[in-house]
Amino acid sequence: MFNVGIIGAGHIAEKAAKTLAAMDDMQCLAIGSRSLEKAQAFAAQFGVARAYGSYAELLADPDVQLVYIATPHSHHFAVAKDAVLAGKPCLIEKSFMLNAVEAATLLALAREKGVFVAEAIWPRYLPVRQMAREVLASGVIGKPVMVTASLAYDVSDKERVLKPELGGGALLDLGVYVLNFVRMYCDSPIARLNTTCIRSETGVDASEVVTMVLEDGTLATVQASAWSQGDNQGMIAGTTGYLVFDDLINPTCLRICRKRHIVEKEIPVPPQITGFEYQFRACKESIEAGLLEPPQMPHSEILFIMHLMDRLRAEWGIL
Repeated sequence: MFNVGIIGAGHIAEKAAKTLAAMDDMQCLAIGSRSLEKAQAFAAQFGVARAYGSYAELLADPDVQLVYIATPHSHHFAVAKDAVLAGKPCLIEKSFMLNAVEAATLLALAREKGVFVAEAIWPRYLPVRQMAREVLASGVIGKPVMVTASLAYDVSDKERVLKPELGGGALLDLGVYVLNFVRMYCDSPIARLNTTCIRSETGVDASEVVTMVLEDGTLATVQASAWSQGDNQGMIAGTTGYLVFDDLINPTCLRICRKRHIVEKEIPVPPQITGFEYQFRACKESIEAGLLEPPQMPHSEILFIMHLMDRLRAEWGIL
């Protein structure tokens, strides 16, 4: 079994633990929290063998082969730096860091130390990504000319979303997905960008819209909100048809349409545990192959997205 240690015992950590418990080649060996009581409760609930009341104790466990960092954004850099210095491969929850400076610093340290580091932006690892790329390459919808993506969940009562000091706001929590969606299928450089956001009472970005004209002529319009509930779909429109992702983060199917919403073909995705299993397995395979980054989310893409989010927040006057 390939042993994973989870740092942070919140909702995302719980989903990760459930996923690992159902995998036949990986397991959650240890949980680390700032509270031993919380770590022990987590371990008891999810069948985790080892519970630690500090992050340092988990990082010192010689049997942990991958550390999954599931803390708030504001804690990613410090925890990941300690992990890298301890020689522990890391899978870090999105958004990777608070800003591009932190991201570049951490990745440079990881390269210097020869330690594997990845971002847990799970749509990048799902098999549906390759399925969609094959549809686009087939030419069935013609030449892609427009991309739209929307992601909106009402999480306005969450402390990590409300507080600027925790890296709150829609962008780092939800907007990162719509930006990655564009990059996954249209990686031409950005020629022009327009954006605006609505702030919450605490000063974080509550909702935003971003329009990008890419150098190859593709128009991408994406929006995210942490203060509303949306349809959370994605669409790539071509010259002869369009491709619909029924769920932006974890699609259950792809729909190829020609016109007037008539579905010409529906392509189901493979069965899964939660979808998280693909990012864990990608890390395992990359580490065993001696890689320092997974091919599904190379460090260059992490930095591209981090720089783009810095640019957006600067436009909004938030950075």
